[in-house]
Amino acid sequence: MTESTPQNWRMADDYLAETLVGHDAHLEAALEAQRAAGMPEIEVAPVAGKLLNLLVRISGAQRVLEIGTLGGYSTIWMARAVGEAGRVTTIEAEAANAAVARASIDAAGVGERVDIRIGRAADVLPTLVGGFDLVFIDADKESNTIYLDWAARLGHPGTVVVVDNIGRSGDVADAASTDPMVVGTREGLRMLGEDPRFDATALQTVGVKGWDGIAVALVV
Repeated sequence: MTESTPQNWRMADDYLAETLVGHDAHLEAALEAQRAAGMPEIEVAPVAGKLLNLLVRISGAQRVLEIGTLGGYSTIWMARAVGEAGRVTTIEAEAANAAVARASIDAAGVGERVDIRIGRAADVLPTLVGGFDLVFIDADKESNTIYLDWAARLGHPGTVVVVDNIGRSGDVADAASTDPMVVGTREGLRMLGEDPRFDATALQTVGVKGWDGIAVALVV
């Protein structure tokens, strides 16, 4: 039996990505541009990018909201999924990151489908027009409850909400943690469990991004 270690998690993740995702020049170029710009390597893994793409397609989402653009990797995955008539609105706090993302998104041929809003998400969200079919939350974890509240407000019954990085290397189960990211993640999960606007579950994951997880919710 293969030992459960971070090295073997990565090996298995690489196998799954090679088998089910494959290689894509535009997506790989987006990651190269992100690295060249000195951004942190905190984008979703290839298998998670494909999952987002499939969730958009399965739900039939035409309007997608992403909170946390970074270098545009996940944005490209979702922009491809909405089709020519669909649109992705993505929010990025750092103008420099948004510029890199814009170049990569345009190079991937989906620029016309993507509206990048620059600014703190808490400030940008109140300016948006509702009706989003899927919301992907992948920004500062301390603000997860703010982002979830706006996901419900800007969504509708049937809107899919995906929250990334909920595992926190297992620390999410530590009620005594004072780490702001863990605390924010726990508060977001508590909200998903208690707020009547949501019906949700969460999954732990291991792979190239270590021990983590995602939450998936439906606005009801």
